[in-house]
Amino acid sequence: QVQLVESGGGLVEAGGSLRLSCAASGRTSSIYTMGWFRQAPGKDREFVAAIRSFSDTTYYTDSVKGRLTISRDNAKNTVYLQINSLKPEDTAVYYCAANRGSKWVDAYDYWGQGTQVTVSS
Repeated sequence: QVQLVESGGGLVEAGGSLRLSCAASGRTSSIYTMGWFRQAPGKDREFVAAIRSFSDTTYYTDSVKGRLTISRDNAKNTVYLQINSLKPEDTAVYYCAANRGSKWVDAYDYWGQGTQVTVSS
């Protein structure tokens, strides 16, 4: 089993930045891909970004390219999501997820509880 705990969410003004963190514990050696998803009020959960556990390979949904950056620190078993130039439409619960396989957008095996990001205009 793998446990994921997100942190770093909060209330931010439009144009600001946030860095979300996701700390993994348990059988982290089984994780091949780590991802971030978000769910805005009244909308389905959507994929945002993902990174391989043991390389610098990343994958982003087109709508966030250039504003969001995913990174990881394997020594800390932590994955980060840097969000710049925040917009009100970025308001959502952001979830961290871990995947034992190579799929980028789906088939995630473990999920965190989510962290709320609210962007005021």
